[in-house]
Amino acid sequence: MKKSIKAMPKKRGRPATGKDPQVVLRMPAELIAAADAWGETNDVGRSEAIRRLVELGLTMKARPRQANGARADRANAMAAEQLDQLADQSATLNEQANRKRRLLKGPEEFQSVRVDRSTAKK
Repeated sequence: MKKSIKAMPKKRGRPATGKDPQVVLRMPAELIAAADAWGETNDVGRSEAIRRLVELGLTMKARPRQANGARADRANAMAAEQLDQLADQSATLNEQANRKRRLLKGPEEFQSVRVDRSTAKK
């Protein structure tokens, strides 16, 4: 008599679709819509769009930010006091104020790259 070959029993459930671990997260509807819109412009689905956006976000360098607005205000006040002490006393008060303002504001070529000032102010 021939031996019967026993087949491996089928595993129950849906077959595996990938080897990477699955991550589940909650996002606001506006963020999901923005990810979907980005995916449509780049011809990818939602999952791939989120993956690519996360990769983009991880490769970007974080811009340094001012930790505390009070610290910036205090530093500005200290600089103003020093400029008052160093001011040319022979100049008029109006001229002294203009010079002080220019020094506190900084050179024009650097004003666009300052991270402690919003772009709306000019």
